Amino acid sequence: MEPLFRARVRAGDEDSFRVLFREHGRAVYNHCFRLTGDWSVAEDCVSLVFLEAWRLREKVDTHGGSLLPWLLGIATNVVHHRRRAARRHRALMERMPPPEPLSDFAEEVVGRLEDQQRIAAVVEALSQLSRQDREVLALSVWAGLNYAATAEALGVPVGTVRSRLARARRRLEGVAQKNLDRNAEPTAAGRQQTGARHEAVRPSEGTEGDRGEPGTESGQRRRGTAPAAGRAGRAGLSRRPADPA
Repeated sequence: MEPLFRARVRAGDEDSFRVLFREHGRAVYNHCFRLTGDWSVAEDCVSLVFLEAWRLREKVDTHGGSLLPWLLGIATNVVHHRRRAARRHRALMERMPPPEPLSDFAEEVVGRLEDQQRIAAVVEALSQLSRQDREVLALSVWAGLNYAATAEALGVPVGTVRSRLARARRRLEGVAQKNLDRNAEPTAAGRQQTGARHEAVRPSEGTEGDRGEPGTESGQRRRGTAPAAGRAGRAGLSRRPADPA
């Protein structure tokens, strides 16, 4: 059985490799864990072991017993190579300059909020530009292309790119500033409406009739009540109750 199975593995029979993994996968895994002391690293090594076994399948001797020793030998080499790679990586990282310390950005919060408002204004302004203006800005400013590369991308002369870019920048600056001004200050119409409402509800200094007290004729007209009813109400309230007989 073993010589026939070895021959199938050597020939690259996929079913035989499935059997090989099912029978010896756990043993290979335990061996890798004992060498590394890390379950996660051991799992990675098992995958590499069977990939390497597939690559080296033609070196399998058709005469012999179990293929577990062969697999464990491959596993030992895989762990060894992984350790060497890890050492090289650590040495390389040690030679690299230390990262620059991150600066405290607490003092920049207010400035960033203002920047967010400006960015929102720019985005809104871009939507108001023409397609040609947006294209030349995207290529020249954000993509970082020079005039010649932008002209090649758009299929226009370099002079056209220069003129379009200058025009687009002027329009973008004007529209963005207009949007910022509109968002920063209330409109004149809004101020007029606010003032009008304020004057309408503010009581004026004057006589009782001018203020429109509930008992006056002007107050009755404002409330929608007849003046006579108001006078009758006042008379009823001011009349003293009759003495009991």
